[in-house]
Amino acid sequence: MRESLTVIGLLLLAVALRSSRVNCLRKLGAFTLLGASFCLFYFVTGKWMGGLLGVALWFLLPWIELLTRIRQMRLPLNNRLRYRKIPNPSFFPNAAEAAAAMEEAGFEHVSDCGWEWAGMKQFFRLFWHPEERAIAAVCLCEQSNVAFAFITITSHDDDGKIWRTTNFPFAPTLQCPPNVRWNHVPCERSCFHQILKDHHVYLDRVKVTSDRLRMPDPEQVEDGVEAEMRQQVEHNLAAGIIQLAGDGNFQYSKRGLLFLWGQFIKDMIRLC
Repeated sequence: MRESLTVIGLLLLAVALRSSRVNCLRKLGAFTLLGASFCLFYFVTGKWMGGLLGVALWFLLPWIELLTRIRQMRLPLNNRLRYRKIPNPSFFPNAAEAAAAMEEAGFEHVSDCGWEWAGMKQFFRLFWHPEERAIAAVCLCEQSNVAFAFITITSHDDDGKIWRTTNFPFAPTLQCPPNVRWNHVPCERSCFHQILKDHHVYLDRVKVTSDRLRMPDPEQVEDGVEAEMRQQVEHNLAAGIIQLAGDGNFQYSKRGLLFLWGQFIKDMIRLC
């Protein structure tokens, strides 16, 4: 009974800590859950290696999805943005506020568009600001019963580099080309004005002054998003992360599955 009560107690403590609004306590809850897994397998096997196996299983869980759904995915080489109606705001409670904040900051609406990737629908509400020399977007993603929204602010410099600040909550699923730099801010930071301030700080940190930034063309914003995606696909083909699957599609290679596993682990650690 002592061993069973120890595991149950750790599980209850982990659930309690995971319910906290304090980030460090939630992370402590994740470590407590790992401790409960270690104790369970240790008590069952009577060996330290058994306990370590119980912890390792959490990090092997992503392979279930990697070897089933993701391995079978076929994605288009040349995906095109199309006009999309604004999704139901009830699925994205922060999206309307973010779009309103962009207009308050002087950003002008460009277009509403979207595309689909292997069953995941992505909607973009695009804005631009001539004085900021930046493009902002509210991005809405919906897949099965999961939906989330995030914000991006993008600047292009005269050297062809792309500087982007975002509160996107996950690690990228493809490698970024060398000319693209991401500045990730905490995903719970949903205030556009704060993210814009973070973007200014980021540009100052990398010593990119406003006179080096290119003026966006509102007529070419959608084409720019498509061109950047094509560049990313070509870069990952060259890196061996993805491979051609025929019929104008690509799929993840074995190396790509390992890359995705690493990204899943990053998310597990960062978002725990």
